[in-house]
This record gives sequence, C-alpha cells and structure tokens, in this order.
Amino acid sequence: MNPIPGLRLGAVARLSLGLVALMVSMLLAGDLLFGFSPSRAEAEQKARQRVGESVAIQVAVLLETGSEYALNKTLQQVVSRNKDVRSMAIRRTGGKLIAQQGDHARFWIAPQDGRSTVDQLRIPVKANNEHWADIEIAFEEAAPRGIREWLAHPTVRLMGFLVLAGSLLFYFYLRRAMQYLDPSTAVPERVRKAFDVLADGVVVLDTSGRIVLVNDAFHGLHPQAGLASTGKRLTELDWLRAALGERPSEALPWNRALRDAAAVAEEPLSIPQPDGTTVETIVGSARIADGNGRLRGCIVTFDDVTEVHRKNDQLQQALEELEESRKRISIQNEELRQLATRDPLTGCWNRRAFVRMAGDLIEQARRDGSELSCIMGDIDHFKRFNDVHGHAVGDKVIQAVAKALGSKLREGDVLCRYGGEEFCIVLPNATAEQAAAVAERARETVEAHAAESIRSADVGKVTSSFGVATLKLGPATLDALVDRADAALYTSKNSGRNQVTVWQAPAQ
Repeated sequence: MNPIPGLRLGAVARLSLGLVALMVSMLLAGDLLFGFSPSRAEAEQKARQRVGESVAIQVAVLLETGSEYALNKTLQQVVSRNKDVRSMAIRRTGGKLIAQQGDHARFWIAPQDGRSTVDQLRIPVKANNEHWADIEIAFEEAAPRGIREWLAHPTVRLMGFLVLAGSLLFYFYLRRAMQYLDPSTAVPERVRKAFDVLADGVVVLDTSGRIVLVNDAFHGLHPQAGLASTGKRLTELDWLRAALGERPSEALPWNRALRDAAAVAEEPLSIPQPDGTTVETIVGSARIADGNGRLRGCIVTFDDVTEVHRKNDQLQQALEELEESRKRISIQNEELRQLATRDPLTGCWNRRAFVRMAGDLIEQARRDGSELSCIMGDIDHFKRFNDVHGHAVGDKVIQAVAKALGSKLREGDVLCRYGGEEFCIVLPNATAEQAAAVAERARETVEAHAAESIRSADVGKVTSSFGVATLKLGPATLDALVDRADAALYTSKNSGRNQVTVWQAPAQ
C-alpha cells in the first residue's frame, strides 16, 4: 500500500519509508520506556528556577539597602527582559505585597500545595535565618502555543531530520543493494533485446519459479503486465491468476517443466481483459540447463493466437452460413422438383414425371424378364359432383380418391394423376392377378372412405372403376400398355361401374 493515495511509489521508495518509520518508532518507544530525550517540562522548569534564584539574590541585596525604587526598577527589568515572565511580585509573610511588576493579580495563581510549578514559581526570601517574604513569578504556559514553536522543539526537529535524512540515505543504499539482489541484472542487455524482438510473450524463471526476465511481447498480454514483476511468481500476478482459474499449482506448465525436466507445449490459456474481451494464447515451457546439465530454471512462452481464433471463428461462421444457404437451396430445389414432377392438387406424380419413371421401369422389366402391370382408374359420375356441388367440392373428391389409391400401394409402385379424374398406376414385379387384387382393394377403400373424408358437403357415395393390363400380354410401349388398361377401364364403366376389369386379348 502506498503512504499517499494516488501516488505510485517504487519498491525501493516504499522500503525506505518503511525503514524510516520503523527507526522513528523505535526511538519513540525507547524514549517512552527509558527517557532518552530530556522532558521539555523539566528543562523548562529548571531554566525558570535558575531565573528565579538569580532574581532572589538581587532582591535580597536590595532589601538590605532598603531602596524601594531600586527594587521596583530591578523587577521591571526582569519582566521586560524575559518574554516568558508575565508578572512578578514580592509578598511578605503576612500576605502584603511590597513590590510588583505586571498584572500580577491576573496572572498569579497560587499553587494549592504551596510548591512551585512550571508556570507559577515561588522563591522564599529569608532574613536572619527566618522566612521573611516570597518572590512570586508568573510565567507563560510551558506547552507550545503554535505550530512554529512546536516545530522549534528539539525532539520534533530531531525526528524531522531523521525522517528526511534517513529516507534519502536508505533510498540510495537500497537502490544500490537492489541492483545486486535483482536477478534480472544477471541477464546481459543483448539477451534482453533479443527476447524483445520475439513475437511471443517470453518469461524466464529461476529454479524456484520466480520471474527473472520478461520481454515486451509479454507486457502486451494485459494492461497490468507492464507492472514490475521481477522476483514474483507467475501465480502472484493477479491478471494471470484470474486466467489460470482453479488449476492446481502442480499442473501448471512451468511447474511441470521444472519438476519433470520435460518440455510442455500447446496448452491453451484465455486471458480476460478489462474491456470484457479475451486474449487467446498457447503456453509452452521448457527447462534451462547449464553445460553440466544442472537445472537453472525454465523459459515460458505465451503465443498470442487471438487473431487465429478470430479468423477461425469467422471461417466457422462463414461455413455455417454456407451450410444454411445450401440447405435453403436444397429445400428450394426440392420445392421446384415437386412443382415440376408432382400434381399440385393431389401430390401424385404428374404425367411428365410418370412417363419418364414408367418408361424406366418397363426397360428394367424387359432386361430382367420380370412382370409389370398397369392400372387405370376413373371416378364414377365425376361430372355430377362438379355440377351439383361446384368445382371446389369436385377437387376434394379427386383428393380423397388419390389418398385412398395411394394407401394400397407398395414402395416402388408409381401413382400418377393421368388427367382430370383419371389415375394411372404402374406396379413392377406384379402379375395381372396381383394387380387386379390391388385394384380391388383400392376400389373398396374408395367406396368405403372417400365420401366420409369430404366434410364440406354431402356428396353421397363416391366410387371408381378400374382396368388392368400387363406387359406379358405383348404391348411394346408404355402408351400401348396404358391403352390396354384404359380399354379394360371402359369395359368396367360400360358394365355398370365400381368394378375391376383385366384386359383380355380378343378371341381369334
């Protein structure tokens, strides 16, 4: 702590003031216990006693001559020459005043026990060996009456001299001694300058872990890093201790290097700054040995990687933004693909996508020699729904039928809204009998559930008719296969609707 708030003193100055304070305290304690310096009151009383005795001798001589004028004149001269004397009088034993000078009635206060005090002095005068009269002298108060008189006191002047002279002598002596005791003086100046050139913060420690040398880059790690640190341990630096947190002493890189005689590298350390930011560093430590391999200390480096971390954070942010952009583009592409390949009303494949997908399935079936079937479906009396309930209800009927058809398909089957109220289904690896069974289940589902899913209007019964054709019966193209399934569909519609018909080759 500095003696004067706001005044920053160096270590040598603080030590000097501390030693002076100890020296003065010892002198005061010694004086209090053993009385090294004379008491001011005692010295004052002795001096005044001598004045009184001198006056008593003169008064005794004058009393023998009987000259009252000479007596008063003598008293007047004593009062005028001694500034400490307020008044003076000669009082007979009976109490009668023979002579006086000054306002004796005002200043004279007779001591209670009859003995003289520092300020009130009584000297007996004898005649014929008998107490004849008393000389009474009233002095000024012996205590200092102002700062100047207090400063003029010998003890105060002695203490002031000791404080000033002692501070200067201790300061120059300690400064010279600290130059010999400072471990950093053992480092040549050229080595210091070489360390200052390094971009990394560098600290050299002795074998006990105390700081011998730090370079300029280390001072840049924190605003407080520029304060005097030589002779301290790294953990005694408040700003660095805050960065280390709860790490145990034996786990610190420099202590490990001193203990294990092995280099320690790439230990991350975040150093908090007063403005709330952090300086990111990588700490490394290696032992220092002399030519005989004896341990002399260790060197600790603080590699400032704050800018690297900032660039990495920016890169990570850019990658995250790029990934987010890629996801948005992927979603948009999927939406575009859906718009390009899906029917917007039912979500089924549209006719263009269906032709491409069904064509690929037919080519695959021909290469594998496998079966493939096609189902054409149509909503019965669909025009009635539009005419009676409106096109909005008609659209809901189409959606309900599409949902019922899709619920009965396998993975890999292709459902398409072929046009208007017509639907086309391609079933790979399905025979005519299997396709007919799928169509029959779809017909039953439409009849049972399509109407009840339309809540905006009472549309009555909703049914569908289906036609089935297979690739094994000889169609060469998708169009030919669809035409045969469509022909079977019309057979179902002409036969009363709400039924499934499998295409048969005409009889020869």
